[in-house]
Amino acid sequence: MKPARPRTIATVFPTRRQALQGALSGLVLLFLPLGAGAETTIKSHAYSYFGTPKYGPDFTHLDYVNPDAPKGGEIIIASESGTFDSFNPYARKGVPGALASSNVERLMTGTADEIGTVYGLLAESLEYPEDQSWVIFTLRPEARFADGSPVTAEDVVFTHNLFMEQGLISFREGVSRIISGVEALDAQRVKFTFNPDSSVRDRIGQAGSTPVMSKAWFEESGARLDESRLEQAMATGPYALDSYQINQRIVYKRNPDYWGADLPINKGRWNFDTIRVEYFADSNAAMEGFSSGSYTFRVENSSKEWATSYDFPAVKNGHVIKAELDDGNQASGQGFVFNLRREKFQDIRVRQAIGLMFNFTWSNEALFYGLYERVNSFAENSYLEATGLPSPEELALLDPLADKLPDGALGEAIMAPTSGNKQFDRRNAREASRLLEDAGWTVGNDGMRRNAAGNTLKVEFLTFSPTFDRVITPYVENLRKIGVDAVLNRVDTSQFVDRRYAFDYDIITDQLAFGNEPGSNLAQAFGSEDAAVSVFNSPGVADPAVDALIEVIRNADTKEELVTATKALDRVMRAMRIVVPQWYKNKHTVAYYDQFEHPDPMPPYDLGYLDFWWFNAEKAEKLKADGVLR
Repeated sequence: MKPARPRTIATVFPTRRQALQGALSGLVLLFLPLGAGAETTIKSHAYSYFGTPKYGPDFTHLDYVNPDAPKGGEIIIASESGTFDSFNPYARKGVPGALASSNVERLMTGTADEIGTVYGLLAESLEYPEDQSWVIFTLRPEARFADGSPVTAEDVVFTHNLFMEQGLISFREGVSRIISGVEALDAQRVKFTFNPDSSVRDRIGQAGSTPVMSKAWFEESGARLDESRLEQAMATGPYALDSYQINQRIVYKRNPDYWGADLPINKGRWNFDTIRVEYFADSNAAMEGFSSGSYTFRVENSSKEWATSYDFPAVKNGHVIKAELDDGNQASGQGFVFNLRREKFQDIRVRQAIGLMFNFTWSNEALFYGLYERVNSFAENSYLEATGLPSPEELALLDPLADKLPDGALGEAIMAPTSGNKQFDRRNAREASRLLEDAGWTVGNDGMRRNAAGNTLKVEFLTFSPTFDRVITPYVENLRKIGVDAVLNRVDTSQFVDRRYAFDYDIITDQLAFGNEPGSNLAQAFGSEDAAVSVFNSPGVADPAVDALIEVIRNADTKEELVTATKALDRVMRAMRIVVPQWYKNKHTVAYYDQFEHPDPMPPYDLGYLDFWWFNAEKAEKLKADGVLR
């Protein structure tokens, strides 16, 4: 579950013993006397529900890093949001500055070359019984906050309680269903107790993801988690806020006394002395800034810019590297998301009709230079994506829900609509018009569709990014041609955040991917229980079949069960047409001044440019000598 976002029907898989036996290799078994009996307790440096952690207790560094990477230099990146007014990323209001949570560490952390495994970070070890009814984390004695004070179990308890009292409602609700209590056993050991009806698979992962901040700092400063402020909370991470100029730049500096610098999990990481974020009013200004050397590393998200804007001298003469690096991540599930809380979108025919009028084929050729693939699945580009007809195992889950399923859920996996190479596809327009007529939205004398009450089918696309104007504007034009009263409304970032959190929108762009090992995060993102309050459930999904499949996923005891149930859920949600799928690519498109280096090969699940890349001082001096950078 996320402090800022992802699943049997009637029968859950009751035992975990076989799964645990597969995960015990390399773990230490303790025998703790409990009265007349004894309980087998597993103690380890790492945790994986479905298998054995890749790195054993004596590993020296992660395989994908350069353990001898030099420390030093500065990397400068850009923000195109144009504004920030807070360094509290957990507040409901305000626009946090980029990387505002960069100083916050958690009890455990993942890696960029594994799925579903976490390793001790602030915690040096964890121990838990086979039923995982509780877990005890032992903190590293050397762990320190940025002011040099030690991290204690009381800080962990305090931070957990702070999120439960002042965090986002949807986060509090989700976590409280898993964790029933947290207590400090002594200065170094903290115990999490779990609700007996919670998903076993979610328990330790959720506890290990607990961020840790200083109890003393909050008590002395009087700061609240739910209020905006221009100061980071006291925490333990390798970087901390150094300086800022509102709406211009933010500078973070690496703590030379960072407590965790020599941990095996951190070897070869956190290499830059300084991370600077330059703010630009829009994407055009940001691109101009990059070409002039105002910042030095750019992750390119615009296909137009990638295809047309990298012809400036620094690229031509090799001073700027333009690279496409493999991205093995599940696609983000990006799409135009319907707000099902609006009555007009509760009719699936309306959603399907609107979806038919987005012409991806034309957009990809005319706007994206053919660089993208269409998103079809909520688990696109991963082993969890549903394909073809459902397997017998999937049908065993879906058949009992048949009367609750949308049309198409039991057939071939629903694919996004296809269209021709002209902006307005007449075949799709005819089908969309038929669907709207059947749904009661008829065309009047003015060409606009109205319902029986005389109201037009008004559809607002809410956005804050000028980059999307060229994509949404043709979509709006297509919709208006079939009588939909569609408009594009671009607001500033703070207005968008306020409306987003208040569910005050028709259609927004959001990312709805399931995740690589989905679990209770799906209940937050798509579950009925939290639909009214969860900011992670942007479409407002509240569906009994979805809820049933989420329960199967949450309680899956083996990887095979997880895969089957997730594919079944993917089928159902694709058939619900809650999103108009957008696009993705399986490459990181990056450009950077030739003073940075990265491991080769790169890990599959993270670009890691602020993490395990490093600065080459000799190359930087050459760029300065050649007059490329100041």
